[in-house]
Amino acid sequence: MAPLIGITSSYFKSPTNGWEYNRGYVGCIRAIADAGGLPVMIPLSVSDDVVRGVYERLDAVLLPGGGDVRPSVYGAEAHPATDNIDDNRDHVEIEVARWALEDNLPTLGICRGHQVMNVAYGGTLIQDIPTQIGITLSHDLSEPRYAVAHEVQLDPGSRLASILGANSVQVNSMHHQSVEQAAPNVCVTAYAPDGVVEALEVPDKHFILSVQWHPEDMYPHDPIMARIFKAFVDAAGGRA
Repeated sequence: MAPLIGITSSYFKSPTNGWEYNRGYVGCIRAIADAGGLPVMIPLSVSDDVVRGVYERLDAVLLPGGGDVRPSVYGAEAHPATDNIDDNRDHVEIEVARWALEDNLPTLGICRGHQVMNVAYGGTLIQDIPTQIGITLSHDLSEPRYAVAHEVQLDPGSRLASILGANSVQVNSMHHQSVEQAAPNVCVTAYAPDGVVEALEVPDKHFILSVQWHPEDMYPHDPIMARIFKAFVDAAGGRA
């Protein structure tokens, strides 16, 4: 039986078409299905008991892209550029990420999900790359979403390097925040040329991994990126 992969959701009110789901959520549904998994939504606007009930039926969790995490969650004052905060989504995703870490449930974080996992585990974030790091490299190239923005260097001994079969890859990039201090017991496994953290892993867990870029947009054009979802679904299948 195909493993059941829970994907946290978010949505917004479109001025023309009513309510719409976050683009990253939709792309991740397709990527999980193409990799052989069964994607299912983890709802936000429900009680913690309902979220927990959904979680307990899952074989893995995917945290997709989206807006910024509220800085007070990781003990920081808000930067003027911090925007698009959804407190309900922060709460649900941080809880789910912590449950999955404790239960050793396969977890994949993408962009915001990468940042949420670091915060959930005890790390901090850079709230605005252009003003806090500088603009030596663009991290916000959004059209087309699969376009290559820059290279990342991978730790050759990392799970991610093993999955991708490479020590460096070309990635897209759509973010203005990034990991600052990695959480305890979390390894940084990839960097951009300007030092921005591009991937994290928890080495003593079955499969807990995150990337700053958007492989769900790249994999139809770059088969190497499909390997991330295949490895993730395979890890979930082992749990199932």
